[in-house]
Amino acid sequence: MTDHPTALEMTALDYSIGGRTLMSGLELRLNAGESVSVMGPSGSGKSTLISCALGLLKPDAGSVRVAGAELSALSRRQLAEHRRSHIGVVFQFGELLPELTPVENVALAALLSGAGRRTAYEEAAGLLRELGVPESNAATATLSGGERQRTAVARALVNKPRLLLADEPTGALDAANRDSVADLLFSVPSRWDCALLVVTHDAEVAGRADRTLALSDGKLL
Repeated sequence: MTDHPTALEMTALDYSIGGRTLMSGLELRLNAGESVSVMGPSGSGKSTLISCALGLLKPDAGSVRVAGAELSALSRRQLAEHRRSHIGVVFQFGELLPELTPVENVALAALLSGAGRRTAYEEAAGLLRELGVPESNAATATLSGGERQRTAVARALVNKPRLLLADEPTGALDAANRDSVADLLFSVPSRWDCALLVVTHDAEVAGRADRTLALSDGKLL
């Protein structure tokens, strides 16, 4: 996949907290069009890995580059703008605004990135149709778990990110919804030409990725 640009590059990452080493010389490179899943038990540092990729946590040592930019070199404002432009995130519980409709949730992400109102709503509606979320004027809180996660994926994609991060994206779903959301997530890199990094404890979900890595003793194996 060398013809695709590098979306995420982590080099010699070290991170410790409370006397525990979560990363020790960790290395990861992820190109657009590629998916990687990271497995590991609770407390192994999977969510910390996501937080470092988002620039929410600064490693003790090493480098994190997203879409060509070294995150530690950016000011807080530059980092927020870079994150909005180049990174999408899907959380375990969706983290949608429950009182808004699906299209409002997705359009809001585009509006916050500077899109015009008409463009934001048109792109949001189109993405939701493409991802199989039925048109609805009902609040997102009334949707099924699978529909909420599909809405969360649409929100993560609306600004055309270079990197999509997913933190236990199927952990709160039943088996049928887990499979349909996993199918959708792992189709994203080829359909939208972005990179996908999924952290999960679910081996069946992890196995769908192009590469499956284990976070153990601070390294990705």
